[in-house]
Amino acid sequence: MARDSMEDAPVVLLVEDEPLVRMTAADELEEADFQVLEAANADVAMAVLEARSDEVQVLFTDVHMPGSMDGMELAEQVHARWPHVRLLISSGYAQPAPDEIPDAGRFVPKPYRAATIVRQIHELVHMTER
Repeated sequence: MARDSMEDAPVVLLVEDEPLVRMTAADELEEADFQVLEAANADVAMAVLEARSDEVQVLFTDVHMPGSMDGMELAEQVHARWPHVRLLISSGYAQPAPDEIPDAGRFVPKPYRAATIVRQIHELVHMTER
């Protein structure tokens, strides 16, 4: 399945309401050869997915965000509508129970290291390739 830009670069939709955190994470993921789409909240993320869900392989979302839904509800909706999109959830607060994350989704606590995120996303991308 060829992509038109950045051939073969896995596409990650990064959803984070804190601009500095989002910018830093996007830079780290791009340096690791991911194509990054950014959203400041779940509402923007849903709009991005409406337009580009066929490209997105991983949703990397914060839990606590302003807007109509938090990251956990976003993950549930994405899993229901686009089951091919793998889920990586992050929070600096409470860690959700494993059965609260849809599908084979993963959780990483904040603050996280770039290497941890890159590794988790690579593993999730390889799950979709099977």
